[in-house]
Amino acid sequence: MRGTGEILLVSTYELGHVPSGISFPKAFLERAGFRPSALDLAVEPFDPDRVRAAHLIAFSVPMHTALRLTERAVERVREENPGAKLAFHGLYALLEAPLLRSLGACAVLGGECEEDLVAVAVALERGEPTLAFLKGGGEGATLLHLDFPVPSRTGLPALKHYARLLEDPGAERVAGYTEATRGCKHLCRHCPIPPLYRGRFFAIPVEVVVADVARQIEAGATHVTLGDPDFLNGPRHAERVALALHERFPALTFDFTAKIEHLIRQADLLPALRASGALFVVSAVESLSDTVLTHLHKGHCRGDVYRAFEVCARAGLALRPSLVPFTPWATLEDYLDLIDTFAREGWLFALDPVQLSVRLLVPPGSLLLEDPTFVTSGFDAAALSYAWRHTDPRVDRLQEKVALRVEAAQASREPPAQTFAAIRELARAAAGHPHLHVPVPFVPGPRGPRLSESWFC
Repeated sequence: MRGTGEILLVSTYELGHVPSGISFPKAFLERAGFRPSALDLAVEPFDPDRVRAAHLIAFSVPMHTALRLTERAVERVREENPGAKLAFHGLYALLEAPLLRSLGACAVLGGECEEDLVAVAVALERGEPTLAFLKGGGEGATLLHLDFPVPSRTGLPALKHYARLLEDPGAERVAGYTEATRGCKHLCRHCPIPPLYRGRFFAIPVEVVVADVARQIEAGATHVTLGDPDFLNGPRHAERVALALHERFPALTFDFTAKIEHLIRQADLLPALRASGALFVVSAVESLSDTVLTHLHKGHCRGDVYRAFEVCARAGLALRPSLVPFTPWATLEDYLDLIDTFAREGWLFALDPVQLSVRLLVPPGSLLLEDPTFVTSGFDAAALSYAWRHTDPRVDRLQEKVALRVEAAQASREPPAQTFAAIRELARAAAGHPHLHVPVPFVPGPRGPRLSESWFC
């Protein structure tokens, strides 16, 4: 094995899953002859000994929450090991490159960047500069087809510490996580992927996916999340992956993520995925307002949401929507309509209450900055997002109240029906004319299969 110093791979948050942001880089480094260790601060404590032993510490920052937590982790790392070289990689690394350079980064990487991280490790081993790896913005993303090894999850906490599959009535199962593709061929304006991948996606070989899942099954998993940004970007690849997993592991179940338009376009494929073990699909509904959906460039309209629920129901797949209900273009009436429509159609209990509190984030490089109707007061470094205020102040006040209400409900383990009712009352009060709005009765139903982590992105 090569190298005179330790390489430490750090993750702070990956939606409750065992982190691919560590597992893939670890495998690439090991194939190159290094012996990296891993630290997942989402589920294990900060380890001063491992930090002090490292000469290169690489942080995975795939999303906004992970970056916020990484900022705090860097402070502790600098206290324990001020001489360590720091690298950052993942979607939010390139988007927030100026911040990371200010934290002392020797490398900021994004896209298909695992081989770049290996090159950084080699350069440091040789005492060579790493300025070439201080990239930033979408133009800095590496978009090359990689020769993927099987992700290395050795040294990470046991799967039981991560998100579990919840099934009614009250059953739980150990869940694993893998990816069959990376990037996305779509250009949704609010998503952090398009500024880097620019409409491209990359397939991971079927045999690599199956081998990764096999190792997690040996570790106790009976369900796996296929965490691609959109599993149906390549429908034939998705079908091959699902069939290969089912053929080798007939009892395995899985969930995946797909766009509303893909669920409709690939409706004929859904029964085969269900027969291969798919239990539910997560889809970014975001809004029921066609105005909002147009600004977000989602590729679907309100009517398509109804069709997506229909095709999933016919296939026996539960559809679990994610939302961004608070945007500059959504009105209070839109919000009330969203809640009532979900209640009337029986979709509400497929929803986690936290989804009703989500406010639009606009990171550097966001395609929303090209929308002339998006008005910002500038970049808010503390929030890591471009600041915006709604033209109707009641909308912003409602979002703050809903967020606090959801936080309290999570802390007290309040039943979702009670939380939904409280949120609707907040919205009716904000609208100021509850007598003109007759709410649709909530009819509690089974929540269906879902993960114990309620965040999707």
